[in-house]
Amino acid sequence: MGVIVSVNVGTPREISWRGQTVRTAIWKDPVPGRVGVRGTSVDGDEQGNPEAHGGYDKALYAYAAEDYQWWGGELGRELGPGTFGENLTLRGIDVSGAVVGERWRAGGTLLEVSSPRTPCYKLGYRMGDQGFVRRFAGAGRPGAYLRILAEGEIAAGDPVEVVHRPAHGLTVAEVSRIYHHDHAAADRLLGVPELAGTWKDWAEKFATSAGRS
Repeated sequence: MGVIVSVNVGTPREISWRGQTVRTAIWKDPVPGRVGVRGTSVDGDEQGNPEAHGGYDKALYAYAAEDYQWWGGELGRELGPGTFGENLTLRGIDVSGAVVGERWRAGGTLLEVSSPRTPCYKLGYRMGDQGFVRRFAGAGRPGAYLRILAEGEIAAGDPVEVVHRPAHGLTVAEVSRIYHHDHAAADRLLGVPELAGTWKDWAEKFATSAGRS
């Protein structure tokens, strides 16, 4: 049994990146009280680039307080909830070790793990260090994107319980490792029905290439 440390939301802001103005909502802050979780988002939360973030398979992003503690030791400074742009900061749930398709009863909602986070330059901008993108990718602590299976309300302090775990055993951390470091194992992703479709498309390309070689 885990617990929600904080529910974090944010709205887009404009930043300057390589001579262009881009929108990002990676800055997210904890909000008080009960918050609605419905459709493909948390009430009050928006995405700067809806084509790349949000939607059914990326309705929420979760990160573990334990992983924040680890990063604090690595970076030599404390990181508050929402620093990595997550909607849910959780304690007592192995977020990066969650099996794809794992289901969590969180407050009044039912959520399903769909995929890991792949960091982009916006995380580097948020952290003030573009080198952090590679560092985050290599740490094996990607956090998890979630689908909303049952709408409801959540708040800091609500319990989080794993109510279903698929037998295939493929975790979001392993998906991330394959993507960043082991393309030869891409075919492992094809047998996981709960994995987001964009990941299967990626895996099929590498599996087909491997079959021709």
